[in-house]
Parts: sequence; structure tokens; C-alpha cells
Amino acid sequence: MNIIVVVTDTLRRDYLPCYGNAEVITPNLDRFAESALIFEDCYAASFPTVPARADLMTGRYTFAYLPWAPLPQSEVTLAELISAAGYRTAMIADTPFLARRGYGQDRGFQDFVYVRGQLHGTERDYRHRQRQVSEIEGYCAPKTFKEAADWLERHHQKPFFLYVDTWDPHEPWDPPAHYVKPHLPDYAGEVIAPTYYDYAADGVSERDLEIARACYMGEIAMVDHWFGYLMERARVLNLLEDTAIIFLSDHGFYFGEHGLFGKRRFRWPDGSGFDEGFAKGMTVHQRQVHRSPLHNELTQVPLLVYHPDIAARRVSGLISIPDLMPTILELLEVQIPPRAQARSVLPLTNGERVNDLIVTSAPFEEVGELSRTVDGQNRVVVEVSPSSITDGEWDLLYAVEGQKAELYRSREDPGHQRDLSDDCPAVLAEMHSRYAQWLLSIETPEQFLAPRMRL
Repeated sequence: MNIIVVVTDTLRRDYLPCYGNAEVITPNLDRFAESALIFEDCYAASFPTVPARADLMTGRYTFAYLPWAPLPQSEVTLAELISAAGYRTAMIADTPFLARRGYGQDRGFQDFVYVRGQLHGTERDYRHRQRQVSEIEGYCAPKTFKEAADWLERHHQKPFFLYVDTWDPHEPWDPPAHYVKPHLPDYAGEVIAPTYYDYAADGVSERDLEIARACYMGEIAMVDHWFGYLMERARVLNLLEDTAIIFLSDHGFYFGEHGLFGKRRFRWPDGSGFDEGFAKGMTVHQRQVHRSPLHNELTQVPLLVYHPDIAARRVSGLISIPDLMPTILELLEVQIPPRAQARSVLPLTNGERVNDLIVTSAPFEEVGELSRTVDGQNRVVVEVSPSSITDGEWDLLYAVEGQKAELYRSREDPGHQRDLSDDCPAVLAEMHSRYAQWLLSIETPEQFLAPRMRL
């Protein structure tokens, strides 16, 4: 059995047609979903980009002990285990935090291709200049999928593990206009930057949000087109009879939901708006991290798994991204290391339960320390952000002892519009108790455990 894993960044589950969104144009993912397992209840665990991939590579809930930082040498990675088992392994990525600046997420892969262009500065300037040549040369996702398809053509004769990681549809949302205009016919090339705060306070208009959503859907359509390119290469190479293919994302994004435009809340010390602070000469390092809630728009992620020997269908049951590490190892019949905390999702296909509780969280932080979430830039923490805890019936948003907790009905209120924490104190206490026991079970360090053991 071969494995292809495709990870996209910032792709909301509810922006795919196979999860009920008829507006976004994704014919290739639609076709793929028809032959795949569609997991209905998959969530991020560690949030966002770098922590999520640390979970995927280790099968651990790294937010409890690892900040946004390079992967420690002590961790045993998925690629190391698969390479040691005799498979050809490759990572092809344009996501800049996987190998640049010592992050080490490429550790264990025998082959690695980094597609330049996502980082601000000379990298992105180079990619923008290439846009005058063609879509495939000027945009990262097309280039990444082409590199992956070419790698398959060269190396498919022996068992392999191919990991493809594209940062799109992450901002900046600037796909070719032909992907945007089906959603916004009067699109004139505008690029709307998220403010990472309450959008009304930052002067973001409804028209700005409309353009941003259209461009976001355009980026998803671009990713879909080139994912189809990779799938067609796999078909031509006769790989679909002995290859499992996994498609997922790491987290979502707010486009006005809960009053937010971004995935974290940052502010200048004097309260200036996003552009205003830069106009005053402030730097990103002076920004502060404020309470950043993790609602379903961020926590729920798409997970589609094609396996030639497993019938396509929708699969219910709580799982999260760390579960993919033991799942992949089980598919390849490679021993799962004792250090892995997560479990394979394959029992779900037989109707078995895998998880009773799912926790999504940014790396645990304390007031006053510097946080590098979400982009490696230091910002001071002025408020601890809540984790999101779900059992499939109730969703709890809870940070630390003494802070306001929120409680929502998962199925009846997926948009988290009605906080029931005051109406259902017994449920609130029970959900928190289960969360505290779960933190104990994963051996959360005492400095982070102590302030989270009581409401």
C-alpha cells in the first residue's frame, strides 16, 4: 500500500460542497469525495499551522507542552518511522514554516522539495514576477501539485509515502481573477487583508468581507483544480488500486462570524486599528494577543480518505488530526510508537468509537509571555485564550480558572449563537471535569495544568 497525504491550510470544512456548501466550485474534490470516506466529525487539535503539523507528525497533542516552535529532536516522527520501514518518502510543500528557520517538520523524509513564494519579501516578489509567465509558474499551489505529480512519475515503482502541503487557501487571497469572478462578477483585482480583530472596530466593510470571501472561494477552486491534476497523474500511473489518498486541512478562518476577521485577535497597545498602527510606525512585535475564541468555523476540518479496499461513505464519530499518524501507520502495517497519544480512526469504519472528547487549543500560554502564534512573530499575551472542548453533544470554550466559560449545543447550535453556560451549570461542570481528567491523561505539565483544573 502506498500513501499520499494532501494538507491544505485554512480550508474551512463548511466551504466544501461535500460538506454542504453548494456555492464553492470544486469538481475534482467532489469527484474524489464520491469514492472516499467523508469524515463528518474531524477537528483540529493543536492550532494553528505549525502546532497542527506537529500533531500530524507525532500523533500527540502538542499544544499541551510545545509552543509555536521547531519540532524537538526527541519527537519520533511519522516520516522517520515510514522511512525506516523501507518506503520511499517525500515532502513537497510551499508552506514556509515546515523547514525554513529550523522548524524541522521535514525530518525523516528522504526527499524534500520546497516551493518558494509564500513568505513575504523577496520570495513572494519572485513568485509575483512569475505570474506574468503562467498560472503554474506564478502561484504556489499549482507549482506544488505539479512538483508532486512529477515526483510520482519518477518514484511510483516502489512503495512510497508522499506528503504534499500547500499553504493555500491561506491569505493573502489573490488567486487568478478567473477563479474569483464566478463568485463576484465585478471583481477588479482587490486583495483584502484580514485585520485579526473585531472587523467592525477596524473599519472593515461588508463589501470588504464579500470580496475576501469571493477570493477565498477562488483560492479553494484553484487548489481543487491542481489537486485534480495530481489525481489525474495518479490515475494515469495506475496507482489508484494500491494507494490510499488522504485530503485534509489544519483549521478554518473567520470571515465576520462572531464579529471577527482572522483566526486570532491582535491589537496595538494604544488600541489603534490594524493599518493605523503600521501608519504610526509600530512593528508587529508590539502587538498584543487578546482573547481568541475557537468556534466551529476554526476547529472543524475536512477529512476525506480514499482507500481502494474500503467502500465510500460518510463516517460519523469524533476524531482529530493527531489520529492520522497512527491511522497511516496502521494502513502501512508499521508499528505505532508508544509515545503516540492518538488512536487510529480505522475502527470508526466498523462502527466503533475512537474518542469520547476532542480538545482544540492554541499552545498553552500565560499572561505576560511572548507568543509566536500565528506566524512566528513575537507578541505579548494580555489574555489567555480558551480551548474548545466537544463531546459531540456539547461544546465548551474554557481558558483558565476564573475566566468566563461558554457552553453551546453542538448539533442544534453549530454557529454558537446561544451561550447556555448560565442555564446549564451542571453540564458546564461536567464538561470541565472531563476536560481536566483528559489533561491529566496526556500528562500536561504542571504549570499549564494547575490553572485549568477548576472553573
